[in-house]
Amino acid sequence: MPTASRFADAQWCKSSHSPSQADCVEVAVVPGHVGVRDTKDRHGPVLSFSKTEWRVFLYAAKAGAHDG
Repeated sequence: MPTASRFADAQWCKSSHSPSQADCVEVAVVPGHVGVRDTKDRHGPVLSFSKTEWRVFLYAAKAGAHDG
């Protein structure tokens, strides 16, 4: 199944820490997958991750692994 259609009816949300309405990403959870998209391009591409991949990413982000 193509990624875009997998998330067609998903409920998208963004972080409450986002500094503006347009400069952030949105996340949606559907069975078995987590999707990420650009708020400025809601009809554009969606990155799809397994729930395990997403948990690993969040763990690493919280540990500072992605800090510049």
